[in-house]
Amino acid sequence: MVLNYIWIGFFLVAFVIAFIRVFFLGDTEVFTEIINSTFDSSKTAFEISLGLTGVLSLWLGIMKIGEKGGVVNVLARLLSPIFTRLFPDIPKGHPVTGSIFMNIAANMLGLDNAATPLGLKAMEQLQELNTKKDTASNPMIMFLVLNTSGLTLIPVSIMVYRAQMGAAQPSDIFVPILLATFFSTLAGIIVTSIYQRINLLNRTILLGLGGACLVVAGIIWAFTQMDKEEMNAISTMGANFLLFFIICGFIYAGMRKKVNVYDAFIEGAKGGFETAVRIIPYLIAILVGIGVFRASGAMDMLIDGVSWTVRTLGFDTDFVGALPTALMKPLSGSGARGLMVDAMTTYGADSFVGRLSCVFQGSTDTTFYILAVYFGSVGIRYTRHAVACGLLADLAGIISAIAICYFFFA
Repeated sequence: MVLNYIWIGFFLVAFVIAFIRVFFLGDTEVFTEIINSTFDSSKTAFEISLGLTGVLSLWLGIMKIGEKGGVVNVLARLLSPIFTRLFPDIPKGHPVTGSIFMNIAANMLGLDNAATPLGLKAMEQLQELNTKKDTASNPMIMFLVLNTSGLTLIPVSIMVYRAQMGAAQPSDIFVPILLATFFSTLAGIIVTSIYQRINLLNRTILLGLGGACLVVAGIIWAFTQMDKEEMNAISTMGANFLLFFIICGFIYAGMRKKVNVYDAFIEGAKGGFETAVRIIPYLIAILVGIGVFRASGAMDMLIDGVSWTVRTLGFDTDFVGALPTALMKPLSGSGARGLMVDAMTTYGADSFVGRLSCVFQGSTDTTFYILAVYFGSVGIRYTRHAVACGLLADLAGIISAIAICYFFFA
């Protein structure tokens, strides 16, 4: 529903601005530009979608091997000591704990198809424990915030889009996304814990979160000792090494479980073509809407207005061109994806704006969509502090993404 209003809004705003340009400024070419943009955007969306098929098939096949090889279960066990303390209202040993672990672990690995059913199952089990069936419970809200903060170890889809858009090093945003999504998730946990009065100052959580913070601080410190060229080279090399290590690790895990890794890969890879075809209408719709919005001059007006405000406040304005992606992400994943592609098309995949839009896309998740789907599935009407905590996590992710991209790419 939200995306419906946004899409209609693109056309309404474009029509109003085009009308003003024609009848008040005498610019009779604007409607030609708008119509041309619809054809160009449709062609671009179709070419991008089909171009994704090969790489999507590769990674979905690798992910299926990892899934059958028990990697998700291993991550669940590793996260167990911390998660039991973040959900103190869940009885010890309740089966919902396993569903939560599996969902979060699947999200971290980018297994969206596996994560959503696991998440809905976890929400149903949490509803069984909920004493007020129309009101979100504390564990429900913490679970939602962990999902909306978008913690992801492998941003496969974003790297695929960057490869399709001609990026020289599609994986150069791997480390920046990892850092930005970490800060988003950390902020979400802290804010939700404050609302719910969860004590974060216990040994297990301090060791877990503190250890993660030290690792991130160490990564940032190490990069501060390098110049920009060396930093980008090491970041890209490290990302490529880690990705190759993950591929080999997943295959090894499948072999240990005596999984037929070839058949598992084929099973997962079959979904690559289906996924690429499935996103064609969505990508065409959003790119045509954005194209019309941009051709009318509305996008330039929006960016110029934000740039003027930021410049007046004394800040650098290089990041403003990527802001539409950040603002769209809490509302719609497909909308933000379209704006990310539009930013790479307009500014270049390896431009600062193109890279920052990718980091925005990977640093958080679609807050309102997740709230609607997960809470709607169990009939929750009163969300309490879920929206506030989710949006604060999004804000932390946006601020972190800007700072990290200036650090890596400015």
